[in-house]
Amino acid sequence: MKIGNVEIKGYAALAPMAGVTDRAMREICVRYGAAFCVGELTSAKAVVLGDDKSKALLKSVGGKIWAPQLFGSDPDIIAAAAQKALEYGPSFIDINMGCPAPKVAGNGAGSALMRDIPRACKIIRAVSNAVDVPVTVKFRTGWDKDHITAVELAVAAEASGAAAVTVHGRTREQMYAPPVDIKTIAAVKKAVKIPVIANGDIISGAAAKEMYENTGCDFVSVGRAARGNPFIFGEINAYLSGKAYTAPTLKERLNVCKEQIEKMCEYKDPYIAVLEARKHLSWYITGLSGAAELRRQACSVKTNADIDAIIQKALELNPDM
Repeated sequence: MKIGNVEIKGYAALAPMAGVTDRAMREICVRYGAAFCVGELTSAKAVVLGDDKSKALLKSVGGKIWAPQLFGSDPDIIAAAAQKALEYGPSFIDINMGCPAPKVAGNGAGSALMRDIPRACKIIRAVSNAVDVPVTVKFRTGWDKDHITAVELAVAAEASGAAAVTVHGRTREQMYAPPVDIKTIAAVKKAVKIPVIANGDIISGAAAKEMYENTGCDFVSVGRAARGNPFIFGEINAYLSGKAYTAPTLKERLNVCKEQIEKMCEYKDPYIAVLEARKHLSWYITGLSGAAELRRQACSVKTNADIDAIIQKALELNPDM
């Protein structure tokens, strides 16, 4: 698949998740097989105003294929933010038109743009004209079951300069509840010539294959299934290329967890990083014997020593994994 002039190899990308897919997680997922990654949702207005936290969200992943994801409702502001994002060397710029959060959609950005396609087009044109890298757009199937606008928006996005679109197979109303709307993703693929990336409930190699076969999509994007499991990309790559896949041992898995948290502490304030690491640690230990109590303890860790103690306890409670 090519996004503009950017050649993408592999089968699956890491989807952006606000407050989750920070630089550390992105680097780990790329190492374990993600073909590219998209950064956390970032306010275009905050980028233009020079907000330090927003700048941190634009950090790259060491020369790998990646994109920042910007949101906003003002075409000029998003275009200006995209220009500033170029300082960080992105492969392309992604525009969010699917976030269901009230604080985003309520201000005319994110999924609200699925109900205002003329404005969405102005934004895409403005960003495409402002940068010399490809521009992609992510959106949902529609606002609700009575307003399914994905095909209309995809066609308009292509005409406005988008190099690819990602479709999360749910409406804004659904948030993250099942089911995923396979038919609408397939309809988008038939309606445009640019690449279509499918997103939603891709939790395994088999699920990725089904998405490819049932929608005709050009690529898939993995979100929640990658939390605590960066190895899913290796699983998908092996499954779709017909190769054998060996899952990591528990020790290998928890070593990666530890490394990810160490990277978090390197890239941001260590105290804040450890607090944010609580959820990542909880995801890594999900499904283990004693997981409920371990997750309870993970929710109160304050130091790296606390984290190491939980990891050691997890290994002791699961000696055969």
